[in-house]
Amino acid sequence: MKCQGIRGASRAKKRFTTHSDPSAPRAGDLVQREFHATAPNQLWVADFTYCSAWSGVVYVAFITDVFSRRIVGWKAARAMTAKLVVDALNMAAWTRRHLTFDQLRCHTDAGSQYVSIAYTDRLEELGVTASIGTVGDSFDNAMAESMFALFKTELFRNPAVLSRIGGHWKGLDDLELETTKWVSWFNEERIHGELDDLTPAAIEANYADNSQATAA
Repeated sequence: MKCQGIRGASRAKKRFTTHSDPSAPRAGDLVQREFHATAPNQLWVADFTYCSAWSGVVYVAFITDVFSRRIVGWKAARAMTAKLVVDALNMAAWTRRHLTFDQLRCHTDAGSQYVSIAYTDRLEELGVTASIGTVGDSFDNAMAESMFALFKTELFRNPAVLSRIGGHWKGLDDLELETTKWVSWFNEERIHGELDDLTPAAIEANYADNSQATAA
């Protein structure tokens, strides 16, 4: 094949979103694969993935509260820069502005975006403790990975959604619009087996009610 100038067809080009920087100082792993929380704003998990569209690749970052599985922050962009993850963090901070951050850990992989000065400085400003898993081990951020599996299945590759938008994702604008709708549905209406078939919103409402009853 080589002599004849023939090359086997590739199904897809694998794209890596995690590029670690061995020279950059990073936080230790404070989670150790124990993705459990007893209240909101104890533990967040964050990561981003890529989606192919006609106009090019779109990157989507999510931040999820482990306690309720609620997506508290997200951002879509055309480049996987530090700004992508900082913008998602800023949305999460706004979403949780009524809660404190002094007991909060935010767990990520060791990607260069999450060890960047912009991201780590913003965590420090908020009073959030960083936690970073080991390099090259997806299990160290398994909950974030499972979130992307749901996102790809329920939205990005969903035949009903693709039919509604004309069969293909065109680019950032349509993916951003549909993700906005999906996140709202995911948080407010979608039931989760891990939550005893309740929604993230219901879990947090129950927690608030119980906290008020205990305080009374």
